[in-house]
Amino acid sequence: MLKPFPLLSVVALLAVVPFVLQAPAAQEPAKGKAPAKTPQLQEKAKTLYKMDCALCHNANGDGKSDLAKDMSITMADWTDPKSLVDKSDQQLFDIIRNGKDKMPAEDASRAKDDEVKALIQYIRSMAATAPAAPAAPAVPAAPAPPAGPATAPGNGK
Repeated sequence: MLKPFPLLSVVALLAVVPFVLQAPAAQEPAKGKAPAKTPQLQEKAKTLYKMDCALCHNANGDGKSDLAKDMSITMADWTDPKSLVDKSDQQLFDIIRNGKDKMPAEDASRAKDDEVKALIQYIRSMAATAPAAPAAPAVPAAPAPPAGPATAPGNGK
């Protein structure tokens, strides 16, 4: 009489296991969607930037760090709104995750996907908070002709 009980337990366990294994995947944010802007994620993005990005990209994102100069690397100026306009969030995500040229990859154990997405938002915000470029000096008007004796038209003198 005890044999049906272990068999029933195994069947019940096998029925539950697929649902348990799928639960973590359902909690992951949808790929490509920006995370909600929570204060915790924004702070984590700033911390990640300071620890992992600012060394080369500079604290303000202008790409003019001492290390970049020493390594003879020309970095994009993220304070310029035009610098990231041709890059999608997914492209930036892939660059951060996989690295590019001399840039190391950001390991998933160091930053979760939603934290990397918040980092991308933080990087994009650098252009919005950058001080305005100084206005270009006005082009001077053409010099006036030298002043000389005025002659009235038709005066002949």
